[in-house]
Amino acid sequence: MEEIYEFLKKCGTYYLATDDNGQPRVRPFGTIDLFDGRLTIQTGKVKEVSRQILRNPKVEICAFDGERWLRISASAVEDSRLEAQEHMLAAYPSLQAMYRPGDGNTQIFALTDGAATFSSFTAEPRTITF
Repeated sequence: MEEIYEFLKKCGTYYLATDDNGQPRVRPFGTIDLFDGRLTIQTGKVKEVSRQILRNPKVEICAFDGERWLRISASAVEDSRLEAQEHMLAAYPSLQAMYRPGDGNTQIFALTDGAATFSSFTAEPRTITF
């Protein structure tokens, strides 16, 4: 998990794909946290991405660091604990102008039942399951 987390942190921006009633939706994301042994992402409950994940929790993430890319397939399960929100917002102080732990909008999703594949043009792909 630490390797996946560090890769995504290094990239800064990754791309999250969701399903919108059969139509794929991809958007840039930047929040990634390692909380309680699980990778977590953050959004607002008022956003379409939240509703899409709640309808169909299967998501994919893709990131590129200039040499290697990472593809993650996982289920995103809501973690409604206040501690998860506090941990994420402490890691991203710039979000604190828009989100607060327990504000009714801050939403954390843990990535579960996943597979993360590191790939490049110069090495064989390597997959980590979690």
